[in-house]
Amino acid sequence: MVELLGPSALVIAVGLVATTASLANQVYFMNALVSVAIVVAIYVFVGNSGVVSFGQISFVAVGAFAAGVITVPLESKKGVLTTLFPFLRDHTIGNVPSLLLAAGLGGVFAFLVGLPLMRLSGLAAGIATFAVLEITHNILREWTKIGPGATTLSLVPETTGPLQATLGALIVIAVAFAYQRSRLGRQLRASREDPLAARGVGVHVHRQRLWAFTLSGALAGLAGGLLVHQLGSITTEQVYLELTFLTLAMLVVGGLTSLWGAVVGALAISGLDSFLSQAEDGVHVLGVKLDLPAGTRLVFLASIMALVLILRPSGLTGGRELRLPRRA
Repeated sequence: MVELLGPSALVIAVGLVATTASLANQVYFMNALVSVAIVVAIYVFVGNSGVVSFGQISFVAVGAFAAGVITVPLESKKGVLTTLFPFLRDHTIGNVPSLLLAAGLGGVFAFLVGLPLMRLSGLAAGIATFAVLEITHNILREWTKIGPGATTLSLVPETTGPLQATLGALIVIAVAFAYQRSRLGRQLRASREDPLAARGVGVHVHRQRLWAFTLSGALAGLAGGLLVHQLGSITTEQVYLELTFLTLAMLVVGGLTSLWGAVVGALAISGLDSFLSQAEDGVHVLGVKLDLPAGTRLVFLASIMALVLILRPSGLTGGRELRLPRRA
């Protein structure tokens, strides 16, 4: 149980600190908690299957826009989002139902996309999932029947506070842990280590990848719902290339093949990203003003990711789960 309690305790600690932080700093802790939910959702598929996917943020985007559009107050919808389908324009639901809807749509979308794509491996799988990200981005940006299009989706209720962000991250971690300990998770990891041997003992590789891809999509959709309810507004660019790079960097730096690594990487890189964002606007460190040029943040994070891949390919945690030391 240490494998579950360790990541959970770390998330709870961050959530407790967020409740005591000032409003100006609280947002950084909530960003970290939502990042944990997104990165762990990605880990469910990428970490267990060994197939690198650049398309998981597609499901975050679907969940974010679904939860956002359906919770905008009716009066605002009829005045701002006039081109929506009638059933979207004339109905609104609460916070928790919107999160469940986001998770459901993310899972369904992932299942439909995964049916043909989960037969691919290696470079082909990476390119195909990136194509899914591009298609999703363009549909959300151009189709005003389901959202605001290229403009900002605003007036979304800001219901993701420290408590909801912490609970959301804990739910995603618990589901990911339960999956990796299940028979399905073990079969998928077996196919990751040796696909031919796994097939030889009766593992249906395509089916196992599809289950993981669907579950990852559902959890990513839930994380997208948490994200939009934290920000209160969102654009298609916020759930596109930059978020894809950041979340994959978090997973790689922490450790691609472990739940513990996903949580550690998400919190570490999120904290560093928040500090660098402040440094680009000017921040005092030990009495010295640090004022970095715009864009330094992504350059620095990319350099960190490259160094980890070169010096410690298995990440900060070595790709291992947290365990208590054994007695001699």
